[in-house]
Amino acid sequence: MRLKKLNIVNFKNIAEAEVVFCAGFNCFIGNNGVGKTNILDAIYQLSMCKSYFNLPDSQNIRHGEPFFVLQGKYEQKGEELDIYCGVKRGQKKIFKKNQKVYTKLSEHIGLLPLVMISPEDVTLIEGGSEERRRLIDHIICQCDRTYLHALIRYNRALSQRNALLKASAGRELDREALEIWDEQLIECGQEVQQKRLDFLEDFKEVFREYYELISAGKEKVSLHYCSSVKEGDLKKALKEAFERDRLLTYTTVGIHRDDISLEIEGYPVKKIGSQGQKKTFLIALKLAQYVWLYRMNRLKPMLLLDDIFDKLDAERVEQIIRIVGGDIFGQIFITDTNREHIDEMLRTQGKEYTLFRVEGGTLF
Repeated sequence: MRLKKLNIVNFKNIAEAEVVFCAGFNCFIGNNGVGKTNILDAIYQLSMCKSYFNLPDSQNIRHGEPFFVLQGKYEQKGEELDIYCGVKRGQKKIFKKNQKVYTKLSEHIGLLPLVMISPEDVTLIEGGSEERRRLIDHIICQCDRTYLHALIRYNRALSQRNALLKASAGRELDREALEIWDEQLIECGQEVQQKRLDFLEDFKEVFREYYELISAGKEKVSLHYCSSVKEGDLKKALKEAFERDRLLTYTTVGIHRDDISLEIEGYPVKKIGSQGQKKTFLIALKLAQYVWLYRMNRLKPMLLLDDIFDKLDAERVEQIIRIVGGDIFGQIFITDTNREHIDEMLRTQGKEYTLFRVEGGTLF
């Protein structure tokens, strides 16, 4: 799979751009703040129906303009796909595949598998448990539609249960309504949790492999699923937490509270990892995500590397380029500030590459 051409109108600081990409490395070179990351975010939006940075759609529209439009022409398994994303201020987002409008954006998720690595990913280590849950949900949803639907139903039931608890503060609770939402939480929660556990069992081995490749085996790393609810015990947990939930007016137990423990040498990487180790940890997580998606879909995802070489020594940078230059990896998009450095590294890979210069939201 590859993105052949991208058209951008009024997206962030980019007024208008048309870019034709090669099948190998596509590198955007320029100073910080000129719009390199915005190009990657446009590519991400066409795959995932939203900004990588979780911005409201209206904030992605260029200042002073009424709309933005993104269009991508893809080649996938010998077929051409035209994807359109359009947003007008105050109106619903429009997403199309081959001129046909999607009725639900969830129908598009997984069609164009993609992995993005960004400095923002540090929140996976430094942030709360919701960041790590979001990562595994994002990975599984790209190749398992039943998981996506179960997760949507769980979150909807959770929202309704919390609204019911809040509305009943200081008054009698509608127990029948609560039981309806509890049943949905239990049914969907057990399905989601089991799929997360199965996923992590496979994923952690791929992750270890890539961490050792990047670090030359200097440290041992591990991932562990952490939950306050034992497998199959959500019904019991909800019952035991009922009085606490009533008092706090929200649901205190469930898969929405689960976490992934990220460890290096048996200790939390958040506490003992150096900046370089943390960055290596994050890159290994995302490369493992790429490999897992490829194995599940038999389709090479697009790989977006946004300013990832900062705070890494030259040896690790060169090793990452060697890894992603391998046959298992397909089309790659890179942002960097050092043209000579990236040009020199890519020239040795034997893979097609194109360099673009970016200045003030304009590509050259």
